[in-house]
Amino acid sequence: MAEQAFDLIVLGGGPGGYVAAIRAAQLGMKTACVEREHLGGICLNWGCIPTKALLRSSEINHLLHHLDEYGFAADNIRFDLGKVVKRSRAVAKQLASGVGHLLKKNKVTVFDGSGRLAGGQTLAVEKDGKPVATLKAPHIILATGARARQLPGLESDGKIVWTYKEAMVPPALPKSLLVIGSGAIGIEFASFFRNMGAEVTVVEVLDRVLPVEDEEISAFARKAFEKQGIRIVTSAAVKGIKRNADSAVVTVEAGGKAQEIAVDRVISAVGIVGNVEGIGLEGTGVKVDRTHVVIDEYCRTGEPGVYAIGDLCGPPWLAHKASHEGVVCVEKIAGLNDVHPIDWTNIPGCTYCRPQVASVGLTEAKAKAAGHAVKVGRFPFIGNGKAIAMGEPEGMVKTVFDAKTGELLGAHMVGAEVTEMIQGYAVARTLETTETDLMHTVFPHPTISETMHEAVLDAYGRAIHF
Repeated sequence: MAEQAFDLIVLGGGPGGYVAAIRAAQLGMKTACVEREHLGGICLNWGCIPTKALLRSSEINHLLHHLDEYGFAADNIRFDLGKVVKRSRAVAKQLASGVGHLLKKNKVTVFDGSGRLAGGQTLAVEKDGKPVATLKAPHIILATGARARQLPGLESDGKIVWTYKEAMVPPALPKSLLVIGSGAIGIEFASFFRNMGAEVTVVEVLDRVLPVEDEEISAFARKAFEKQGIRIVTSAAVKGIKRNADSAVVTVEAGGKAQEIAVDRVISAVGIVGNVEGIGLEGTGVKVDRTHVVIDEYCRTGEPGVYAIGDLCGPPWLAHKASHEGVVCVEKIAGLNDVHPIDWTNIPGCTYCRPQVASVGLTEAKAKAAGHAVKVGRFPFIGNGKAIAMGEPEGMVKTVFDAKTGELLGAHMVGAEVTEMIQGYAVARTLETTETDLMHTVFPHPTISETMHEAVLDAYGRAIHF
């Protein structure tokens, strides 16, 4: 089989891989992208996009049951779960097909198959055990992503114990379910199924839900979830599960006491494992730490000419982080002069539960641990006219500043539309904005974004509406 030569090869067509491939092509590189399953990766096909479609449906269901608050009435409210799932899958399919179009438009050569480093700047591609192509390039980007972590004894079976994939296409709405893990994935599914009417229990091994978020935001969110009827058990460990024909009994230990919780289904959302197997890392200088490839601030691995991006690498495990890494990596390879090293603290995180949660930068605790003297501002949604008018008064914004320099160290939000608003603070951090810049910025009225302004003002004792 003749070798095919490229300037750059990307292994993986997810939000990191396909973006890297397109950017490389834009910069004049002859580029190949190798994908074994779905262009668009987990994000477009089984993650970010279809879950947002599901959550939108569940929000509508919630609103329909609260129409009286807005002056409306409706009888016999019901939903067709099959149609809800079908719409979610159609949204995913539409975007995934769009990725293929974008790659073709940018003249990226796509190979359908699995790739493996074969030494000498070579990537061997095969499909179903049969050789497809031998590719050669001085630069190879690994973007193979990750998969759901399986806990011993709690492995998913596709029927009683679900991973995110099964939870996304339920054949019927379970009357009750238990979610193991309260990170973004676990909480989003807990929110979806609760809004659709299921009884939901969330079990978290740490002492609070959404443990990567600021403690105040985490506590606020927990109260909101419990008010909705979600049962939350923290500082807890799942000790075992008894699987019945169409249900399960889960043994949970918390505070030294064990309890048995009977549910129809269990969702395991306990993190991810990097897809490092079978890609030829053996004998290379690529270092793997706890299933994730170690990279520097330009996504270089320990093997010359080999790079890694996205969920294959360290946290945060987010699609937009993967895309950003892909662009930075390619532009550094191309020798562009204005390439900035990646600052992972400037990457915002979003959780699309109800209420939404979003953050960027350091939490108050991490800022103090890093040696900063801090000024902290807070502003509740109940003091915001637009939030009240929308019927969404439940929320808050918290800002953390360096007391000496005025640097915005972090921003943390919970409430309606905060996943859209957090980008304002992300831009502020990227521009190294100070409290003075934010105070002097005019925020439009009436908008929920005014809470962002007031939270800055509050940090310096200048809040107007609180």
